Amino acid sequence: MINKIADTVAQALGQVPDGATVLIGGFGTAGIPDELIDGLIEQGARDLTVVANNAGNGYTGLAALLKTGRVRKILCSFPRQSDSWVFDELYKSGKLELEVVPQGNIAERVRAAGAGIGAFYTATAYGTPLAQGKETRHFNGRDYVLEYPIHGDLALVRAERGDRWGNLTYRLAARNFGPVMATAAKHTVATVHEIVELGELDPECIVTPGIFVGSIVKIPYVPTRPGGMGKGT
Repeated sequence: MINKIADTVAQALGQVPDGATVLIGGFGTAGIPDELIDGLIEQGARDLTVVANNAGNGYTGLAALLKTGRVRKILCSFPRQSDSWVFDELYKSGKLELEVVPQGNIAERVRAAGAGIGAFYTATAYGTPLAQGKETRHFNGRDYVLEYPIHGDLALVRAERGDRWGNLTYRLAARNFGPVMATAAKHTVATVHEIVELGELDPECIVTPGIFVGSIVKIPYVPTRPGGMGKGT
C-alpha cells in the first residue's frame, strides 16, 4: 500500500547529505515551508546549495538556515530586501556565494529539470552581466542566452491539502514555485494543513501529482495575521 504520510518532519526529510542542492518554494513570505526548513536546520546537513526566490526575511525560515553557516551557495532572484540582514552580512563577508537568476529564468530552469530538457535559449538577461560567459545565439532577429536546468537533491514545498499517495493542492499565491520544484528533485517533501482520503481531491484540481512527491507531513494551520502574512498564507 502506498502511504507517503510521515509522522514527523524529521521522518519526512530523512538523511540529507552534505553538499546537497535544496530547492525551497516560496515567494517573499508566501508559501515558505518554514517547518521543513527548521527540520533541515535540526538535521544538520552542511555545504548546501539553496535555490529559492529570495534570500530570506528577518531571522526565521530561510534566513535562519543561512545564519547557521551551512549554506555554501544560493541561487535566487531577489537576494536583498529591507530585512535581508542575514544575507547581507554573509555575502559582504565572503561567507556565501551568490548566483543571481532572473525570476522567469529560475522558474524555467527548474521546470526544465523536471521535464527532462537538457538546455534552452531565452532572451532574458541578454546583454547584461548575468549573461557574461554564457553561450548566445541569434534567432529570427533576436538574441538569446543558453541556460541549463537546475536539478535538486531535495525540494521543500508548502501545500494545502494532500492524500496518502502524495497528491497535492495549494492555497492561492502560496502555490508559486512549489509545483515546478516538486518535479525537479530526487526527493520532494511537502507540508500540508489537511490530509484527506483517496478520491477526495478532485483530479482536475490536483496541481502536483503524487508521483513527484516522496513524503508529506501535516502541520498546524496558523491564520493570517492582521496587516501581514501568517504561516497559513
